[in-house]
Amino acid sequence: MSAPADAEALLRAAKRPLVIGIGGGGDVVGALASAELMRIYDGCAPIVGGLTWERRPIDPVPGPRRADEIADADELAPGILLAGARTRVRDRDVFFAESRMADYLSEPTVLIDPGGGPPAVAAGLARASERLGCDLLLFVDVGGDVLAEGHEAGLRSPLCDALMLAAAARLARDGHKALAAIFGAGCDAELTPEEVLARLAVVAASDGLCGARGLTAPVADRLEDAIRLVPTEASAQAVRAFRGASGLASIRGGARSVELTTLAAVTFYLDVEISFTHAAPLARAVAEAHSLEVANDALRRLGVRTELDLEREPRA
Repeated sequence: MSAPADAEALLRAAKRPLVIGIGGGGDVVGALASAELMRIYDGCAPIVGGLTWERRPIDPVPGPRRADEIADADELAPGILLAGARTRVRDRDVFFAESRMADYLSEPTVLIDPGGGPPAVAAGLARASERLGCDLLLFVDVGGDVLAEGHEAGLRSPLCDALMLAAAARLARDGHKALAAIFGAGCDAELTPEEVLARLAVVAASDGLCGARGLTAPVADRLEDAIRLVPTEASAQAVRAFRGASGLASIRGGARSVELTTLAAVTFYLDVEISFTHAAPLARAVAEAHSLEVANDALRRLGVRTELDLEREPRA
């Protein structure tokens, strides 16, 4: 394994980072937090992206969409698309959070079909980043459940995060510049802030915690503007925390509660390989899966229920 990453050096040196929200849905807003910090303070030209997986309130079909189900997007590599404001599920007019982000930014975003598992995602991102001229891949998890052990009482959506961190580890091992990040600790009502801090301590004990940046007023303003167009609850809670909100807040129509602290306004940057090896058992479990279904089965064998399982349950 190479020396631990220096987040500040990587972030400041990047000219064209690809910043990916790895959890599906509105996680692209969490990615925008890092992208805007880099754009405003480091002078780079970031591109943001996320997954082809909208949650059931947006898209009634369980799971992510295949690339061939998507209209008005350009293929960068197998499973990796360049999206615009009109990118949508073919024949359904279901628009992705990334489509709405492209509309807000007036520039394309990246859409990733995770259906091929970590090997395919890594290969696609390597090719796509080369085509886009990207010199850093930043994988942003909103909430912190990418480091979950699997037993946490609130854990509901571990599959995307695990799969994408495993892909990031492949890319790092192959020599690509990559970082992982956690934004809005606890804001998705899965791991509590205390559970996220405990997992970050595991990363830190292995020299894998390699930097942190907090929201600033200009970046928070940008996120608030984006949230008006891009449906997201978790990232919105992080901005609320920056504005001074604290204590319990309800999300998911009142079904879940978030414990807000100012910690949520901080993005923690992590060494990808160290995090994968020492603090991400679910990512290790899916690392060799060559499809989403195989990855899902791997987590189910560990007794972990995933967002795919939840979406397949009959509606009440």
